[in-house]
Amino acid sequence: MSLTIAVTGMNARADNPGPGLAVARCLKESALAPRVIGFGYEALDPALYHRGFVDRGYLLPYPSHGEDALLARLTELHEREHFDVLIPCLDAEMQSFARLAPTLTGMGIRTFIPNSHQLALRSKDRLPELAAATGISSPRTQAVYQANFFHTCEAQGWRYPLMVKGLFYDAKLAYNADEAVAIFHRIAGEWGVPILAQSWILGEEINLAGVGDGLGGLAGAVMMKKRALTDKGKGWAGISIHDDELLFAAKRFCEVTKWRGGLELEMLRDEQGNLHLIEINPRFPAWIYLSAGVGCNLPDLLVRLALGEQLLPTPPTPAGVLFIRYAEEAIVSLADFENITVLGETLRFGALA
Repeated sequence: MSLTIAVTGMNARADNPGPGLAVARCLKESALAPRVIGFGYEALDPALYHRGFVDRGYLLPYPSHGEDALLARLTELHEREHFDVLIPCLDAEMQSFARLAPTLTGMGIRTFIPNSHQLALRSKDRLPELAAATGISSPRTQAVYQANFFHTCEAQGWRYPLMVKGLFYDAKLAYNADEAVAIFHRIAGEWGVPILAQSWILGEEINLAGVGDGLGGLAGAVMMKKRALTDKGKGWAGISIHDDELLFAAKRFCEVTKWRGGLELEMLRDEQGNLHLIEINPRFPAWIYLSAGVGCNLPDLLVRLALGEQLLPTPPTPAGVLFIRYAEEAIVSLADFENITVLGETLRFGALA
């Protein structure tokens, strides 16, 4: 069966890359060997032009343009490319794709993503509520709409340093009220309010990427510990691990929410050895290629679930496998760049020269 799979998130900034290119790379190296159609939002999204992993690139309208515009564009592109499965990879677009999923199914486009209710359950501003329901510890978290909160919060029991986080993206540690206010305005200016205040816990971060089967089970998982960070706190290098408590937390999350699709759990182990849930991302992380590297190709697994395959339990993955990220220049002809700028699509394969 020849498959065509559409993947979003083709942005690939070195300090904060989107997951799309890594997902495409996993798919190209899987037994499925599909055609991969890359969807991006900017003409400078480099993965749109990466002919090793992406066969054709297209621009989508920004989520702010509304779901009607997104559906119209997807309908147009589906008529051209006839993609079988679509994998959204960015937080800001997940609600739109969740609401459009029934319509996409009617068009013959399969997805395997959480529904709107599940997305709301894991929203950063509801993290303590979800942690309580799953029996997992989490730091104190509060939605903040006014910057003056950071000048008065110590009277409410908050202590500096504390984390200041965007609802979708970005997070920074603030050591005092002035720093917190500056971070608040910077993130709010880009992503809007609310901004989240989260108590800071000294500890070591460990992460898990997985796929929920939609029935309460965790179909596959890969765990890692970051070994080098960018200035935005993103993993530049990491090593695969096995942590029974982290795995249990992920299984418990899938059991409670009946999670369907890709996910990432970010947790901290404090100095006393206790685990704390700090974030749940509703999609694959940018380091997802490590899953292919340890023999548990999670994007491949997600596609098979989307196609309705019955899967065998995945074996434990080996610990001690490193990933080290690197920057790579994409060589793009002026004609190709003009084509995506004007028409919203890259040239057909073979036309770069």
